[in-house]
Order: sequence, then C-alpha cells, then structure tokens
Amino acid sequence: MVGETGMKLEELIAAARGEVEVDLLIEGAEVVNTLSGERRLSEVAISGGTVVGFDCESAKKTLDLSGMVLAPGFIDGHVHLESAMVTIPEYARAVVPRGTTAVVADPHEIANVLGAEGIRYILDSSRLSPLSVFVMLPSCVPATHLETSGACLDAPALSELIDEEGVIGIAEVMNYPGVLFRDPSVLAKIGLAGERRVDGHCPLLSGRDLTAYVAAGIGSDHECTSLEEAREKLRLGMRIMIREGTAAKNLDDLLPLVNEVNSRRFLFVSDDRHPSEILREGHIDSMVRRAVGAGLDPVVAIQIASLNAAEYFGLRDLGAIAPGRRADIVVLDGLDEFNVQKVLKDGAVVAEGGRLLLPLRAAARPRSSSMNVGAIAPGSFEIKAEGDLVRVIGVIPNQIITRSLLTRPKVEGDRVVADLDRDLLVMAVVERHRGTGNVGLGLVKGFGLVRGAIATSVAHDSHNIAAVGTSTEELYWAVSAVEEMEGGLVVVDDGAVEASLPLPIAGLLSDRSMEEVAEKIKEVVVAAKDLGSSLEDPFMTLSFLCLPVIPELKLTDKGLVDVTRFDFVSLFVGEGEEGKA
Repeated sequence: MVGETGMKLEELIAAARGEVEVDLLIEGAEVVNTLSGERRLSEVAISGGTVVGFDCESAKKTLDLSGMVLAPGFIDGHVHLESAMVTIPEYARAVVPRGTTAVVADPHEIANVLGAEGIRYILDSSRLSPLSVFVMLPSCVPATHLETSGACLDAPALSELIDEEGVIGIAEVMNYPGVLFRDPSVLAKIGLAGERRVDGHCPLLSGRDLTAYVAAGIGSDHECTSLEEAREKLRLGMRIMIREGTAAKNLDDLLPLVNEVNSRRFLFVSDDRHPSEILREGHIDSMVRRAVGAGLDPVVAIQIASLNAAEYFGLRDLGAIAPGRRADIVVLDGLDEFNVQKVLKDGAVVAEGGRLLLPLRAAARPRSSSMNVGAIAPGSFEIKAEGDLVRVIGVIPNQIITRSLLTRPKVEGDRVVADLDRDLLVMAVVERHRGTGNVGLGLVKGFGLVRGAIATSVAHDSHNIAAVGTSTEELYWAVSAVEEMEGGLVVVDDGAVEASLPLPIAGLLSDRSMEEVAEKIKEVVVAAKDLGSSLEDPFMTLSFLCLPVIPELKLTDKGLVDVTRFDFVSLFVGEGEEGKA
C-alpha cells in the first residue's frame, strides 16, 4: 500500500515510530505550524520525501538550520503560467528559489490556441521541473462566442482529460451569463468536476445573480477589486483569492477584510505576473512579505500562502509541516523580511541563496502551428466613417476593466483616423488561428502613442493578434512583424521594427531564460514609451483589451463588445443610442 507521497505506508509508519533510520533530520529551526497556529523550536524528521515526525533516534543525514524559520512550501492558488512567457522548467527556476513549491494552473491561454495539445504540453512540461503543477481544466475554450479561438473544448473533450495525473478540477468559469441563463454546455462542464473544485471568475457580480452563481457549485473568485465586493462573496461561501498580478493588483484593497475568524477563507494568487516583476519582487513570497508589513500576523499570512490553498483544492499532502505531508519546506531567515534562504522539495534541498540547484529539461514543443493569419493589407485597418459619434475603449491605468466612452471621431475623407491630439488611436484584432481574415477595428484612448504602432499575439483569451497604432500602415507593419516571428511582441515606427520579443511556442512562450525574456520585455516597453505611451506596461494593457468578459468595452476579431450586454455593438452610435453607450 502506498501513501499520497509515493512512500509505502508500512515504511511511513515505521519511520514515524522511530523504528528505522530516517533520511534527513533538520535541527535547530523554528517551525511554523499552520495547523495549530503555533511557532516552536523543533526537529523535523524526513523519509522518502515525507515528513515523518519531529524527533528521531537516528538519521542518515542532519541539517543544522539554527536561527532559521521553517514554513511549508508556498502555493499559488491561481496562475496562468503562460503569462510569464517562459516554459515551465524556466518558470520553476525563477519561483522555486522564492519558496513557491506548487501552483494551481489554469492553462486556458495555451488551450485557446492549441486545445488539448496545449494542456498536455503543460502537463508534460511540469513533470520535468521541481515545481508541482496542478491543472484546472479550462472551462472557457473558446472563452465566449464573441471571438475566434484556436480550439473548442466542450464537456466531452474535457472528459478525456479530467482523470489525467495532475488534473484537479475545472478552472475559472468566466462565462457567468452562461451559468445564470443555464446554458447546457456550461452546466455540463461544471457537472464534469464531480467532487473536484470549480473556480469562479465573476467581476462585479452581485445580488441574486451572484447567489445563483455560487449555488451552481462555484467555489472561488479572484476578480474582487473592492472590499464590498469581496465581503459579499465571502458571505455567500466563496473563497477569496487575493490577487497581486502585474496588470491587476488587489492586495492592498482586500487585505483589510482578513481577520482571525475568516482568514482560512483566503488564498494568495498571482494570476498574471510578468517576468520582470517575478525577478524583481518575487512571487507568493512577495505577497506574504507585504501582508505582514501591513500588519497581518505572520502565521496567518503563511496559512494563506500554503494551507488554505492545499485544503481548498484537496491537496492533502501539502500546506503544512506535519507527519504524512510532503516535505516541501521553505527556509526563512525570519518572519520580518521573509527572505528565503533554502527550499526543500520532497525532502531534498533544491534551491539555495536564490538559485535553483537542479539542471532543467524542456519538453518537446507542440507540433501544431499557432500562426495562421488570413490575407491582410494596409486597407484591412481602415475604418469607414458611418456616423458622428463613436464608442471608444477608455483605458484605466493598472486595471483590466475599461470605460465605454463616446466622442466625435476625426475623419479624413470618408475614413476615421487616429487623432493624436486627443489620444484617440486605432485598435485592431486580427484572427490568427483559422485564416478567416477577420479584423476587428475600434478606437482606444489612453495609450498616448504619437507615432508608430505596437502589436502582440498575447491577447486574452483567444490570443489573436492585437495592435494599436497611429495609422493603417503602421498597424499593418506591426501585425505583419508578429506573424513573421511566429508570435510575440513588437514595436514599429515608420515600418521599421524598433524592438521585439519572439514567442515561437504557441505565440505565447519563449524558449529563452526568464532573464532574457524580461530584458526583451523591457526593450519593447521602452520602445513603446519612446513612441509616446504613458502606460507602465502598454503590452499588458493591450493584451487585456480583447477580453470580452471584463467590463465595460472590449474588442475582438469579430467586433466591438459591450460586456455589460455580453453582445456586439456598433462602433458608431445610432440616433437615440447616446445614453446607452
């Protein structure tokens, strides 16, 4: 008989009773007990990658960690690994030395491009790294009917993956209108989970609609942006995922809701975090550090970073340093600065001094092509003037929600053109999966470009090519450059590529190191700012302007979407519609 960690049950019991020599004994450290809420000096005995007790008669090896603090490995409760733009082994090289030993991943980015092949690529890659990757099957491939994706994963298709090793549930149900209006295909996916978890995604949902959404068995939400929103969802039984990503940062707003009574209902998640931020600030460790700095009890912060996610997702051998639990341990120099000194994975030291100690291997790339753009030309990006008022996507800095604005466009001849004086630029979304030739066109305010264009194949959730530019020619050159690279980020000026980051794996991931990717991202951001952009990260902002499940106004390859109506709207406002934008 074998326990969850793979150790034979008979051997585990014998080691716990002190009948055999254990593999490793850690001495001299203070242990954070996430189960009892205590901190105490204690030995930790480990055998077969499993914690077997807190003292022993004999050990093959001892590790003196006097003055250090031991905590269970940190767990990111919701992350899109693709957002780091690197392979999973490379991702592990960056986050494991920071104390993250497990992540709960929703691979819907690569699944929207490559379908089941993309999910299997994530699963295969995770087996080559010292990071435990648990997969929640994407519930939204395609994310909505409002865009063209590279695949369709319905309930029968997901049923072929649900029993794969490492799959633990159904990922964020972004199509909350589909839940509320009882769309059979959406409900079938929820039902597929059985006793497994189903994660939520319901920004600003409230009242009876929220009650119905929770009643459907959806257990969490990571889209809360205010204390009031989080409190309502908490009262209805949802786990609140406190998100601190790159585009959306909610820790400061939500942390005041955490208290000693309800703290077990919260998880720390990164959702979407760019390489430069991981390298500069860290991962879950940075959230723990900031939470403690804001006054949260250190033990509570560590519970939120480990045990809470383990218990919510049913990962029974994680989240605590306790008998029978996997020996995933973070060694800290104290509970003030939370500096990670060493990391143990399955009882072996795998990182020290901020560096991974193990060699890494990459999985074979997916075989399918991810770049199939239909015929385009500069004329593909022209907007014919058809009215006096237009809807405009209003960018809100550092948020993924947008405003729906109304204004008079600048018209030359019979065409709407960019108005640089008012920061009104042309935005385009070009379908890249099926060669349809679809080009969605709109106007956006908030990028600040005064010349050139930028484009990216990282465009949530279907990851078509999104571009913002000052002219039809610049848009064409930018989109063409992304196509030629087989995906990536690019900045063009007068037809010349000023900076680029190739992402040849599904148009989402690089095969380079995270440091190299971070440097390339810095280069494209600087180049975009040289064109006039005032945004902190214009590419991250652009990537979310295609997401038709986040209010208020978004653009897909099929057209302009009013998210509050969950339907298409015309770019031009008709008579009597002025108050409906």
